[in-house]
Amino acid sequence: MAGTWAGVRERVLALRKAPRWRAVFGADFQGHGHNFELLPVLTEEQLRAVERRLGTELPEEYRTFLLEVGAGGTGPDYGLFPMKPVGPGARPATGRCALPFRPELTAQLDEHECAEPQRADHPDDGAFAAVYAPWEARHEELYDALTEGTLCISSQGCAYYSLLVVTGPQRGTMWDDVRAVGEGVVPVERGGKTRHVSFAEWYLDWLDDAECRAWDKTVDPPSRPQFISDQ
Repeated sequence: MAGTWAGVRERVLALRKAPRWRAVFGADFQGHGHNFELLPVLTEEQLRAVERRLGTELPEEYRTFLLEVGAGGTGPDYGLFPMKPVGPGARPATGRCALPFRPELTAQLDEHECAEPQRADHPDDGAFAAVYAPWEARHEELYDALTEGTLCISSQGCAYYSLLVVTGPQRGTMWDDVRAVGEGVVPVERGGKTRHVSFAEWYLDWLDDAECRAWDKTVDPPSRPQFISDQ
């Protein structure tokens, strides 16, 4: 195998023997870490079936990752969500991936939230409800539309997620879903870069850092955390 992902699967799996692998965030977390494991790769036929279900072809760097490295498992934060082959009982896709990604919606949502109706500005509850209901409906519409045209591929914890854009001009770039703290969907930043970060850059930058941490022999390996039950 040559190209972007040459040797990457082997590098990831080798980290299971590194002396400080537990120092890598997300690798070992209360039995739910990724443990530097990778799922088997997909076949081209399996991947095509996934894409038909999603209604769009996946960006090239992510496609080749699924074909050459693994269909999920070890990766930034708590690892990559599995991309399971489409089985006979698979639920129909929502179609959201095939819709255009519109990054400008984050600013629109922020503007909309600033215009939230206030009870004090209305003479009675009925008048307030009459203007608040359409405002709330539009808020929900904008909030949900922020992730159209993206694929959620990883959890950062605390209801933060990593998104891969699969449609539109930003196709192939990584974005952070930080709606949990009211910041919408924003571009991933790596090393002070001002341009958008691609999936391969996002993953390989993380792998380089993970190797530095896991193979660092200048400090003692961290002990496995012990969780004491209250019972």
